[in-house]
Amino acid sequence: MSPVRLLIVLVAAISAIGLAVVLQRALGGKSAAPAAMAAPAPSPGKPMTQVLVAKRDLPIGTRLVAADVTWQAWPSDAINGAFITNGAAPPKPDGKVDAAKAAVAATADQMIGGDPAKVVEGAIVRDPILTGEPITPRKIVRGGEGGYLSVVLTPGKRAMAVQVTSDTAVGGFILPGDRVDVLMTHDVQASGSSDGAAAASRAVVAETVLQNIRVLALDQSTAAEKDAKSIVAATATLEVGPVEAEALARAKAAGAVSLALRAYTDLGGPSGMTSPVAANDTTVRINRGGTTTSVAVRP
Repeated sequence: MSPVRLLIVLVAAISAIGLAVVLQRALGGKSAAPAAMAAPAPSPGKPMTQVLVAKRDLPIGTRLVAADVTWQAWPSDAINGAFITNGAAPPKPDGKVDAAKAAVAATADQMIGGDPAKVVEGAIVRDPILTGEPITPRKIVRGGEGGYLSVVLTPGKRAMAVQVTSDTAVGGFILPGDRVDVLMTHDVQASGSSDGAAAASRAVVAETVLQNIRVLALDQSTAAEKDAKSIVAATATLEVGPVEAEALARAKAAGAVSLALRAYTDLGGPSGMTSPVAANDTTVRINRGGTTTSVAVRP
């Protein structure tokens, strides 16, 4: 090998060694090859907890079975205390697990055993639950705690049935969940005089007994079938208070009862008894400042 070629080889070798030293220092004392293979581990995702959710839309009155629910991963930091979980206690913000919650979760795990059927089998839905919505005790009533009507009744209310026909129930367009007024129609005797001779005649009087009353069921149907627009029924079950129940019983005994459908927007309006108006009273409407008031005037 000539001296010139030998010199070129030595310069190349020294340059390679120098480049390796520079790279080693730049990479923190590690060789380039191992650093390229040991990629940083991905940061772990959010802690997740299995939450019991609805597998399909569950309307009021549904008696639950295991096929209606499923487990779904839920961010542990977003777990509500009312959710039904698989027993895993969600961590606190500092990453630690609260001992008390862990104990409760362990007890729940023993009760549930990871089987959704053991949680909800036989329970009745009291408020609608949408697909994917967590199951909470507030929205269901466990089996044996009451039948359908006693479950969906508002606390303090009563359920009473009235006979209806297509004529007295808006042609069948009243459906469970609607709001109605209850009207009573009956005959009264009107007395008058003509040339000193007493004459008796009959008059028909209609009066609103109850207003804005919730319809619980029609016959045994607690909900209209899908896409159904009407139900022709023989009885309508209404939700009333104790005083309204007495008024409804008197109305049923005194004459024919009809239902008048209320607008959906009346949901939050006054509900219950209406002010009684005597048969010989005249109703005068007074408009004052844009507000209309009805006043009964007796001659």
